[in-house]
Order: sequence, then structure tokens, then C-alpha cells
Amino acid sequence: MQLSQMRDYVRNIVDITTNDISDATMNTFIREGYNAIVYSEKRWPFYEAAVSFVTVADQKDYPISDVATNLSITHDDVTFSGALAPKNVGLREVASLKTDSRVLEFIGYDAADIIYPLNSNSSGEPWYWSMWASGSSASAGISNQVIRLYPTPGGGTTIYLRGYRNPVEFGGTTAIARTAIADANTPDLPDPFSSVMALYVIYRSYQQQEDAPMGQQYYAQFIQELENLRARFEDTPASQPVLLNSMRASRWMSQSFLPNRLRYSWES
Repeated sequence: MQLSQMRDYVRNIVDITTNDISDATMNTFIREGYNAIVYSEKRWPFYEAAVSFVTVADQKDYPISDVATNLSITHDDVTFSGALAPKNVGLREVASLKTDSRVLEFIGYDAADIIYPLNSNSSGEPWYWSMWASGSSASAGISNQVIRLYPTPGGGTTIYLRGYRNPVEFGGTTAIARTAIADANTPDLPDPFSSVMALYVIYRSYQQQEDAPMGQQYYAQFIQELENLRARFEDTPASQPVLLNSMRASRWMSQSFLPNRLRYSWES
């Protein structure tokens, strides 16, 4: 649903016009609803991202914002990559790292300090990694989480990263490659979420019109429908098939291979 379409839809439901709630105010409500959805879950599967970067000899820390410059995102038929990526699009979480030869193991601060003390001069191909709260980003010049590799890389090794990206801003005006979010832009969410986001905007519109009871009804519906979609999109298949009566099955199979109920002797 486009930005302008959502405004029209909400005004039709609440029975209001632009004289009651302006486009600017409605856009604020839409942005609130969008953020309420996308930031309610850190690992939405539709925000999965994969990037790679090459290590530098004797450099153990790699700011996430620098790594994210290799991230490519296509939304509303526009591809953002490298320096042209919107300011608010980057990596929100790192899930795993690997090289061509091994999967790197995540370790905590304490374990890392024991295995590789800060004054350690050991170097080589990385085996472990951890996240540190802050660091200096060479490209952005801002405080930023960093990926720390152990041991310190001794040369150029390609690291493949899998994680989760931030959503593209919707209903706002912040971007590098485009100066404004147009009315034709759509939310960076699967289609089923548009109607759920509209429920939030209806709730805020009723609230603004001082109709609290109707607003609360739509807010409760928003919470319920969001939970329904969360269960739907996070319900992923099991990694290994389940064996039932020596037959392969999974939670996605429409036909069950479980035996029918037991029958009594007098039943045919």
C-alpha cells in the first residue's frame, strides 16, 4: 500500500478529511505504525542480509557501518548500495561469520580475553569473533559497534557475514540518494503488514479525534494481528526432517502419516 493510499484508506474508515488531520500529521502516524512493527522484532526473516568484507593485516576491529557499505538493497525499484545507501539502512545485527575454510565461532568478552589477551601479538587467519559496543567508523565518523576478530588477521581474508539489516525509512524525509519519500513509496514490509500498519494509523487518528474507545479497539486489533503475522513469518521449517513410521515428514506436509485412531472390536 502506497503512502497516499494509506492516508485515503484511513480517512475513509475514520470518516475524516484533510481538514481534520493533515497529510503531515497522518504521515507521522504512519511512520509511528511502521516503526512499531519493524522494531518489535530484531530478526524479521525478510530483513536477512548477506555481505562480505576483506580483512586487513594487523587490523582486528571492523566497524559495522564500514562493513554495511557493501550491503545492497532494492526497494521501490531503487537499488541502494555503497555510499548511496540511505542513512538509516545498515546492519542491525550480525548472526554469523565464515571464511572460505571455516565457520567462525562467536565468543564473549571474558573468553576472548583469556584466549587472546589485549596485549597478545598473535596473528593469522581468524577463528573467533565477538561484538564490541563502540568504536570509530572511518567512513561515517560516528560511534559504532565493531566486529573483533581473533586472532588478529595476518593478511587479506574474505569474511562472509550473515545478519539482519535495518528497514528503509517510510513516511519520512531522510535519505542520501533521494531528498524525500514520495507518496508513491511503499513500506519496506511484506504486503500483509500494510493492513496491520493501517490499524495502528486508525487507532492514532481516533485518538487524535478524541474518540478514545474506538481508538483502543483498533489498537487491540493491531496488537493481535501483529502477533498473528509474527507467528506466520517466524514459523520456519525444521532443519532436519522428522521420521514417522520410517517415512519422511515435516511440519509443512499436508498429509499426516500418523496412524488412525484405534478402533474397538465392534466397529467396522
